[in-house]
Amino acid sequence: MRDDLVRLRSDNGRHNMITKSSNLVIVEGNLVPAGGDGEMSRCRVEIDASTGLIVETAEARGTGDLVLDDDHIIMAGIIDQHVHAREDVTGEDNYKETFQTAGEAAVNGGVVAIVEMPNNPEAPVDDASYLAKKDIAAGSLVDILLYAGVGPGTNPLSFPVPYKVYMGPSIGHLFFKNEEVLRETVSRYRGHFIAFHAEDPVILDENKDAETHYLRRPPEAEVEAIDLILRMSENYGIRPHICHLSTAEGLDLIRAARKKGLRVTTEVTPHHLYYDQDNAQGFPNPGYLQCNPPIRSRLDRIALLEGLRSGDIECLATDHAPHTLEEKDGGMSGVTQLDTLGPFLFWLMEEGFDLQTLQRACSEVPGRFLGRYLPYRYGRVEPGFAGSLTILKKESFTVRRSELKTRAGWSPFEGVTFPGRVSHTIVRGQIYPRLD
Repeated sequence: MRDDLVRLRSDNGRHNMITKSSNLVIVEGNLVPAGGDGEMSRCRVEIDASTGLIVETAEARGTGDLVLDDDHIIMAGIIDQHVHAREDVTGEDNYKETFQTAGEAAVNGGVVAIVEMPNNPEAPVDDASYLAKKDIAAGSLVDILLYAGVGPGTNPLSFPVPYKVYMGPSIGHLFFKNEEVLRETVSRYRGHFIAFHAEDPVILDENKDAETHYLRRPPEAEVEAIDLILRMSENYGIRPHICHLSTAEGLDLIRAARKKGLRVTTEVTPHHLYYDQDNAQGFPNPGYLQCNPPIRSRLDRIALLEGLRSGDIECLATDHAPHTLEEKDGGMSGVTQLDTLGPFLFWLMEEGFDLQTLQRACSEVPGRFLGRYLPYRYGRVEPGFAGSLTILKKESFTVRRSELKTRAGWSPFEGVTFPGRVSHTIVRGQIYPRLD
């Protein structure tokens, strides 16, 4: 490997850019085929670092800047469609995470691009606030697309962006307290893509004094919210996306809506696939797994796994929500995920998932979404697409707090051993070795 090509570790543990002498970046190894067609084969991927684009894929020749053995897997770069990087123009939440630290955690976990959420102290809800936040995000190691927030009184921006609706209380004040205001606002976003945090605020309020977090945010809160979203979508012509799906019943509603011709998409998180109300008790501090929506039953978890396997759930996304351990001790909801998304794929493989299915859910589907708004095509290893790759290695990997790059400094998978890890992350031709 040419050591002038890679970003290396500096004394402070961060990735540094090293000036390279050639624009052509060549990677060889076992490549996951696109579109679920065919078996892995050794392949040569050539990337023009000056444009960030793949210029050629061909048979391997045994030479290149990064020549990988058969223990490695090359796939189209993982894209995380649901991330909270926390940083905004106020800087109030920078102690949790910034675009810089989120980018470092992302490349640590094999993630080449993220779609970032708008529930900030100063939410991006109009042209000016959106562009101001976009300027802040520009310095990240990975590509970033921002959601714009939808709240009482907001209107669509003057340029194409995806939107996010919080149906119940979240961090900040960007949420709806009643259905009437929600409907009136959503009706102004006809034709737009809107991602929904689906929890009914009335049900949440009715259960706010329940004994446990699970009971305070019961399954019916999600189910009723999804039902309303689907009805609004029919009435107002929006393109709905259900974030962090957690219930089997919610998935059934989505399937039924699709049979009626409704274009609705959804995602699931690693923590809702890995943990349930029973096995979560084996985590050293189960309270740290508190999240919105909560960890559900074993039957829900199994249904979500099968939904992802079948493609009824199109996308795997983390809902990376960094909070400090002190905040978690105080009952804050949210878990960190960026550092561990790549290794988590190996657990899914142990559960019977094939690589093509995982590439579809982690790269191809979110890549098509990203490409609607950013000036690159993502999600496939083909000429003309972004030269962004995730390289995995079949090597046992135990998640340790000391190796995390998220500023939050902890993980819901701490102590878990996965049968594989991230070897390198390549973002538009820039190679990042994983920092151990």
